[in-house]
Amino acid sequence: MASAARSFAPGAPVRSLFRRGVMTLPNLITIGRLIIVPLVIVMIVQGRWGAAFALFVIAGVSDAIDGYIARRFDMRSEFGAYIDPLADKALLVSIYVTLSIIGVLPAWLAIVVVSRDAMIVAAIMISWLMSRPVAIKPIAISKINTAVQIAFAAWILSKKGFGFELGSLDEAAMVLVASLTAASAGAYLVGWLRHMTA
Repeated sequence: MASAARSFAPGAPVRSLFRRGVMTLPNLITIGRLIIVPLVIVMIVQGRWGAAFALFVIAGVSDAIDGYIARRFDMRSEFGAYIDPLADKALLVSIYVTLSIIGVLPAWLAIVVVSRDAMIVAAIMISWLMSRPVAIKPIAISKINTAVQIAFAAWILSKKGFGFELGSLDEAAMVLVASLTAASAGAYLVGWLRHMTA
């Protein structure tokens, strides 16, 4: 009985995660970034643009911090490799979709951003179903695309929060975001097709 009690003791699953190296400091920071996502969305919907921008900046800074800690102190883990890009995409996709719904961004831009990530997820699932698992690793165009998406989202939030206006720059930035997103999707698709037909 004592052994059974220990097996189901409160907190045992959490301690197990720490022992297996899942709950490292970088991973905890990443989980915190996931928690920020709904808060940013609520701030946007309520029109509290300053707060939305501040939370977005905090999320961006946390992304840089957890990556540095993981590399500097050798705290990289398989769990972190999956959850870190998931947190980034959850934040970006949620913001682009929400800004589109409330009319700040055109629907076509949100569709482009969401479609690219949906395509990648579908490709991964198909490869697993066909017993040809593929590891989707960040490539140069993808890193550039993510950086531009983040910068544009930050620009829109700051513009709404502090009243910046630069006219036609927004249109050019949207075209750049869409172009890089499409290029990134194409690059991943080509790599995936090569893997599946090899």
